[in-house]
Amino acid sequence: MNAEVIALIVFACVYGGALLGMLIRSWLPEHHVSGDARDVMKLGIGLIATTTALVLGLLTASAKSAFDTENAEIRSSGANLVLLDRTLAQYGPEAAPIRALLKQAVGKRIELTWPASGAEPVRMDSADLQRGGEVIEQSIRTLQPSSDVQRALQVKALAVTSDLLKSRWLVMGQAAGSAIPLPFLIVVVFWLSVIFACFGLLAPANRTLAAVLGLSALSVAAAVFLILEMDHPFGGLIRVSGEPLRYALSQIGG
Repeated sequence: MNAEVIALIVFACVYGGALLGMLIRSWLPEHHVSGDARDVMKLGIGLIATTTALVLGLLTASAKSAFDTENAEIRSSGANLVLLDRTLAQYGPEAAPIRALLKQAVGKRIELTWPASGAEPVRMDSADLQRGGEVIEQSIRTLQPSSDVQRALQVKALAVTSDLLKSRWLVMGQAAGSAIPLPFLIVVVFWLSVIFACFGLLAPANRTLAAVLGLSALSVAAAVFLILEMDHPFGGLIRVSGEPLRYALSQIGG
């Protein structure tokens, strides 16, 4: 289920809670929503609102942390790709075919992860991407260094390639899961619905109040949408930038 659908469900639940509160108020005697009863409801709303704000803050921090981690891995991969290409260039003309393979693999990864059409990326664990990295590593291993300098460069290239493969698996592993536990999200939506239902109970039903509560519910749904968007950094509106890899591609083979 994508972020847009979940945000719509959140809006429906929260605004529906407000409308339900207004409907229930019209059935209740006045003394149920005034005086001490009103004060107690306000205290309850304050308690739930504080708890909800804390949990929303945790969800936001978790999603932002996951997004920043993916972004850092992409930047690190871009730097390591340039470093690997420079190392192979220093090795000599024997490594030229490997540099060509590297450029092709990076171009394929950019094409699949950040399509020029703006469409959603393909699976992060694409078999083509996996084979490309493994072929490059194997090709480096088969090099036959003729001097201590070339031997040292081969060892360095293998170390950098290992870091790149590790980063790739980290990115795929994080992209495959979610940093936001579903039970947390369900509980937060329930709390928000209760808060808005109490708003409907405490205020007289009219069009102005209905419009204000609708805008408030829409704002809450938008906040949840942004949190979910950050939790999936390679799809949707908020994406990790592919510029570090595009820059690396422009430098490879030069």
